[in-house]
Amino acid sequence: MIAGERKRKFEMTNRERFQALMNFQPFDRLPVMEWASWWDKTIERWKKEGLPEDLGREEINDYFGMDRYVQVWISPYRKTYQEISSGLAHGEGLVKDIKDYQKIREHLYPQNPFDRELLSRLQEEQKRGETVLWITLEGFFWFPRKLFGIERHLYAFYDQPELMKLMNQDLLEFHLRVFKEISKICIPDFLTFAEDLSYNHGPMISRKLFEEFLAPYYLKLVPFIKEKGTIPFVDSDGNIEEVIPWFLDVGIDGFLPLERQAGIDVVKLRRKYPRIRLIGGYDKRVLMQDENAMKKEFEYLLPVAKEGGYIISVDHQTPPEVSFANYKTYLKLFNMIARSL
Repeated sequence: MIAGERKRKFEMTNRERFQALMNFQPFDRLPVMEWASWWDKTIERWKKEGLPEDLGREEINDYFGMDRYVQVWISPYRKTYQEISSGLAHGEGLVKDIKDYQKIREHLYPQNPFDRELLSRLQEEQKRGETVLWITLEGFFWFPRKLFGIERHLYAFYDQPELMKLMNQDLLEFHLRVFKEISKICIPDFLTFAEDLSYNHGPMISRKLFEEFLAPYYLKLVPFIKEKGTIPFVDSDGNIEEVIPWFLDVGIDGFLPLERQAGIDVVKLRRKYPRIRLIGGYDKRVLMQDENAMKKEFEYLLPVAKEGGYIISVDHQTPPEVSFANYKTYLKLFNMIARSL
């Protein structure tokens, strides 16, 4: 076989590459992607520094020549919920007790929470291998926090346990219904549960609370998702080391964004959990430094990426302290590293 034929044989589509990599199978190169794209303020800065003015987020992705990963967030809120909650300050919620929850329930759990036409189009792109499709659902920590508000939510584990469980049971039924409908149109390549239950020193709840208030609902939902062929991830900022085994026990396969400044080390995680799936882990603070620092960060992560099951990506949205020139340098290095296997 001549070299050109061998190259063509092993060249993969975006979706084939993702599936092979996440199943620890041979792959042609690393994906070049951003799971969380960029802050609005970052884009504003870059437009002043040379990024074309008229580009939306997907168009910016194409402008940078990055692989196509499309996220569809499934909201458990009706449009009217945004209206009744518009006056709330950050961290506040509408629910104080069961009466409040019953009152606002008509503004939750929409019958048609996703765009069928969009999913049909993405399904065609999936078939051609152009797009990796992921779905995001609100998790069983995130959702009650949104309804209660941050402080009241943490007290509710002790003060209103039955209300917390009712919320999560309703959310479970919503997720099961919605994912069943989605799977009639397409099968997402992976799914993220939005949770954010950790800060830089660890989780905001104990394992005992996790087992009582979150695990029962994950245990009913995750098997259904995996049965369809979708890989379930948990999205939580902060230091997630303590909670990883909690989520593994309920069937979760992967984690992101793996924040370095919170102490998360991809190399150490892979040593401890050889078959864990990971996305993220590239220290966003390095993007503010020089090319040599960026290269060293890639070199540190590359051995894990070569093993499979790991996609290198910035460990959260690229902040506005990163110049357009620096980001282009990062992408130049990323493309070189991705094809260096």
